Amino acid sequence: MKLDIGKTYQAILAAAREHRFVTYKELAEASGVEWNRAWRALPTQLGQLAAIAHERGWPLLSAIVVKQENIDTGKLDGDSLKGFLSAADMVGLEVADPESFVSDQQAQVFEWAKTAPEQLGQVTADAQGRAAGPRFVQYFAPVLDALRELGDGRSPEDVYSWIRDRVDVPEEELNGVTQGGQSKFENKVGWARFYLAKAGLVDGSKRGVWSLTAEGRETHLDHAGALQLFREVQARFKTSGDEEEPVPEPVTGHALFDDPERSFWFVGAAWGSDDQTERFLTEGIWQNGYDEKFSDHVARMKPGDKIAIKAAFVQKYQLPFDNHGKSVSCMRIKAVGTITENSGDRKTVKVDWERVDPPRDWFFYTYRVTVVEADRSDPLARRLILFTFAGAKQDYQFWLTEVPYFARKYGAPSGTKPLADDPLDIEEPETEEEAAAPTYTLDNIIAEGCFLPRDVLARVLARTESKMNLILQGPPGTGKTWLAKRLAYVLIGSKDPKVTRDRLRIVQFHPSLSYEDFVRGWRPSGSGTLQLIDGIFLESIQAAEAEPDRPFVLIIEEINRGNPAQIFGELLTLIEDSKRSVKKHEDGIELAYRRDQQERIVVPPNLYILGTMNIADRSLALVDLALRRRFAYVTLEPQLSDAWKEWCVDRCGMGSDDADLIRERMEALNGDISKDRSLGHQYRIGHSYVTPREGAAIGDARRWFAEVAETEIIPLLEEYWFDAPEKVESAARKLVEAL
Repeated sequence: MKLDIGKTYQAILAAAREHRFVTYKELAEASGVEWNRAWRALPTQLGQLAAIAHERGWPLLSAIVVKQENIDTGKLDGDSLKGFLSAADMVGLEVADPESFVSDQQAQVFEWAKTAPEQLGQVTADAQGRAAGPRFVQYFAPVLDALRELGDGRSPEDVYSWIRDRVDVPEEELNGVTQGGQSKFENKVGWARFYLAKAGLVDGSKRGVWSLTAEGRETHLDHAGALQLFREVQARFKTSGDEEEPVPEPVTGHALFDDPERSFWFVGAAWGSDDQTERFLTEGIWQNGYDEKFSDHVARMKPGDKIAIKAAFVQKYQLPFDNHGKSVSCMRIKAVGTITENSGDRKTVKVDWERVDPPRDWFFYTYRVTVVEADRSDPLARRLILFTFAGAKQDYQFWLTEVPYFARKYGAPSGTKPLADDPLDIEEPETEEEAAAPTYTLDNIIAEGCFLPRDVLARVLARTESKMNLILQGPPGTGKTWLAKRLAYVLIGSKDPKVTRDRLRIVQFHPSLSYEDFVRGWRPSGSGTLQLIDGIFLESIQAAEAEPDRPFVLIIEEINRGNPAQIFGELLTLIEDSKRSVKKHEDGIELAYRRDQQERIVVPPNLYILGTMNIADRSLALVDLALRRRFAYVTLEPQLSDAWKEWCVDRCGMGSDDADLIRERMEALNGDISKDRSLGHQYRIGHSYVTPREGAAIGDARRWFAEVAETEIIPLLEEYWFDAPEKVESAARKLVEAL
């Protein structure tokens, strides 16, 4: 038994004459079809009725077809409203106000019913085709449903059988054959699979094996959505959709990943103010415009690799989604190609180019660095690869709702001020040119008052980049937090708040901090229920995953004041440099509080963790050995060096003799502390105590030093020698004597 469009018409007409609304279930019963077999086909049939009605000058009959819960009010909402508005769009009706349009169409249907014909009459194939598109479009949703239920790696016959058992297939399709002798039913299902593969929902890389992609598993189509998808694919790939033709074997983006050695490169083509795109396309090459920078990347390019010329910028207006007034990163794909030869000069590769005309714009997950190899194992990067090299469309809703970093960044939850009012958003995000030329380097650290030699700083930075986790430890006052922040600026390449605001996070550990605060835990919501809230560490991970070509830094102050093993939880394993990866299917770990069964977490390699630790605090326990193994440690010493003296004299107006006196007194005090068996060198007092801020203009340096000693240093000594006041008195006397 199948749905009869004539009986559907009569059921709607009968309800309209009684001035009442009709449910979907009633329409199924009118044809004698069980609801569980009719619900997939009804949207298609109502779309056909819309086209027929519009052709005959009638109102849209489906205006009075509602869900059971809306039978009294006649309200159209959710999928019902979406399908109705899609039908209106298909017949060319413009809808300014959906609510008014629905109300007006319902009134017209009730009025039309007074003089409407009893029978629908002859329905032309042309009318049906305009409403529903090619007949095979109706099989888009069943193919997805079949593979979701059957599982991946199924044969075409498995899918045919599943659909035959659950979908009302016309007899003429089941028994008829195409001009080439193939079953019409199987041909139409094959065409459905072909279009779904072109849209990136079905993996068409293996002949005779049907599987869903990750996006396909999450996609549910009604008829309106299926028809829209058909139109988009047909426009993009210029496919014919002739149901009498044999179905071509889909060659989709997933075939790109068949070769495990293939790499995917995104490259710039502008050196300074000169855009080399046209020259590259004409000469069939791509060249690195820098002398040494990126030469290692170019050396790894090989024949068969895919390459795309891109330009990165930011955009705030005329976007295809609601960005709530925030600037959005955009990457414009101008050409794609296949590398055919590497010249070996670490600068030039030959490329078989194809111009992208017009260029295609990709948003959110963008590459600003001039040369980037996309990580094919990263699920987010795979979406970009399919967009760039296989023509797949970008699912903006996925990025705005399913990727937490972008959901937080561009969402506008009720009760919060618009993000456009953020004072930091006056500036635009970092551009490709800014990313290519760091504005904050080791030289800036030295200029701002670091007294470590430059070669020592360079070794600390190199160790941070290789280990990815670094703890700066040392006595109080040695500038651990100060240096950690500036190392973060160097890693990021900028001190500008518009760049660092999303890429630098700072947290302090303390005894009451928990895993639920730092990683994820249940917290009360405004509605009086509990909800899972991500902590600063998980937010940092999500941010780094969302922008993989940009470094992110998390600074943990006083890392040994909390219980690091408990605070990090299972993620303590993943911060180790050997575990840093985006291969969630291989290295990912489940959290104690998961959002779904598939969620796996990794710590990406572009997230650096910098900790500070005061080794002179007796109240703290020894650092957990598991934590110690995962960090590199750098001990900072008091730096009362010539560089320190130069700062005090040149930047703060301190007399040279006064600086020498302060240094002499502090070094003597630290010598006494180091020799004391109850203390030791880790209790020395750092240079920060006696380093004026830049431009402080110290007039009377000796008086200034006496005030620092009395209010800061001597109270610290009283803590050190709490049981030996005579030592405090002696040290204090030596410190401030004759000042």
